[in-house]
Amino acid sequence: MPRQTLDESRLHSAIRDTVANRHADIVHNVNAAALSNPVLVVGMAGNPYCRRARRLLGKAEIAFHYLGYGSYFGEWQPRGALKAWSGWPTFPMVFVKGNLIGGADDLEMLIKSGEIKRLLGE
Repeated sequence: MPRQTLDESRLHSAIRDTVANRHADIVHNVNAAALSNPVLVVGMAGNPYCRRARRLLGKAEIAFHYLGYGSYFGEWQPRGALKAWSGWPTFPMVFVKGNLIGGADDLEMLIKSGEIKRLLGE
């Protein structure tokens, strides 16, 4: 089922470029990192679920790359752009082989079931 987004035809022409390019650099960086690292965790300072995801990967001895964007009090707009791009409402965002698998709880389920090893081709 495709995710719903507001159709571009419903955006006033004066704001289309703003909507299309809002924090495009950060979205590009995360997309590039997700495609070039087997496991990517995108998080933020002070979030216990982001720490938990990194701890789970460390305990499972799975190498990962981490990108952090601010804290609860800063960089909320770039994080909003990432949420709009991915459709995922919370942090962390965990990518495996370029695919978003969810957050810390989802990661824990994949580790416990062993599916993460299959996704990584191990």
